[in-house]
Amino acid sequence: MDNARPPWARRRHDVAGGGWSTAPVPGDRPRGRLPWRSTLAVAVLVTVGSNAAAHSQAGRVPLDPFGHALLLAGAALLLFRHRFPRATAVGTAACCAAYFTAGYPYGPVFVTLALGAFAAIVAGHRVVAWCAVGGVWLLHLLAAHWLYRWLPPYLGPAPWAQELVVTAWVAAVLAASELVRVRREQLARTRAERAAAERRRADEERLRIARELHDVLAHSISVINVQAGVGLALLDSDPEQARTALTTIKAASKEALGEVRQVLDTLRTPGDAPRAPAPGLDRLPELTEQARGAGLAVDVTTEGGAIALPPGTDLAAFRIVQEALTNIVRHSGSRTARVRLRYAPGALEIRVDDDGPATAGAEEPTGGGNGLAGMRERAAALGGTIEAGPRPDGGFRVLARVPLTAAGRAIPEEES
Repeated sequence: MDNARPPWARRRHDVAGGGWSTAPVPGDRPRGRLPWRSTLAVAVLVTVGSNAAAHSQAGRVPLDPFGHALLLAGAALLLFRHRFPRATAVGTAACCAAYFTAGYPYGPVFVTLALGAFAAIVAGHRVVAWCAVGGVWLLHLLAAHWLYRWLPPYLGPAPWAQELVVTAWVAAVLAASELVRVRREQLARTRAERAAAERRRADEERLRIARELHDVLAHSISVINVQAGVGLALLDSDPEQARTALTTIKAASKEALGEVRQVLDTLRTPGDAPRAPAPGLDRLPELTEQARGAGLAVDVTTEGGAIALPPGTDLAAFRIVQEALTNIVRHSGSRTARVRLRYAPGALEIRVDDDGPATAGAEEPTGGGNGLAGMRERAAALGGTIEAGPRPDGGFRVLARVPLTAAGRAIPEEES
């Protein structure tokens, strides 16, 4: 709710997050508090410093109540430099211009002008600040060399060396303000990029966990569903076969619970190493045995010299095969599947075929299900591709190609 946000927080559109944020803009100050301590220090500085400077500038007009009022007015405006930076820059410039045009002694009055311009530039109002400071400098130039005849005190034109000092001072103030502004913008950009990177990593981790849970649960629950149907159908006529189905259900549920527990442990302690190694292609025999328990005969062939895969690639390959077999169990009337692993130069090709046809009432596997989307995301994360669709002669085919160099390191060979 807007009423719950602090009064100084500005509403701004968060492009990266796609919404509105009430967080303070980097570089902003809390708007509910006025910088009275620093303003009081400046007021004392300009008042005491200007009175001290008057003793060494006998030719200037002595400070009177109007001069003191200009000094205090310029300092008082600095109270609002964070809330109204543009008005503060213009107001301090006007007080400063009126002060030296009236012939009062030079001194720290220019500090108020510098701080007003600094606040405006840092807040992003560069044009206003530059015009304010430039207007004061131009008016000083005119008064010192052309208008001095009509302005007190009449001392003749000022030396040009003095103008060089004033010009250098003005340039230094503006340059320092711009430097601080650029630095703050860089820091704000860095913080925004870091926040966006953290959100992106969180999104990627959430998608990874969602894929893991989907692959684990979809496969195990599909096996459990098939075996439960077998057990119910044979409970009276063939108790021994029903017992085998229940045994398969128990093993599949135990494995699913173990893998889900591993994923949840990763969520609870993200910095800790997993307690069990991630599954890989070395567990294909176990996977085919589970599929066989669900009534699906799986034939696995390997072409080319088998090599040790990086952990990420090994897990992705296993999950792709697992999801493809799960889809066959759920959506295909075929009771046979063929898995071919081909170790090509620099890539692993995975092909899973079934002879179909699709079961009645089953969802079309080529649709927008999470299973195929998860397989594509896994392959894409490693720089690979997934092709899935009906075969010309019937049935369904999943063809994946995963680069073996995606992990960025050499892969040692091992004996098949």
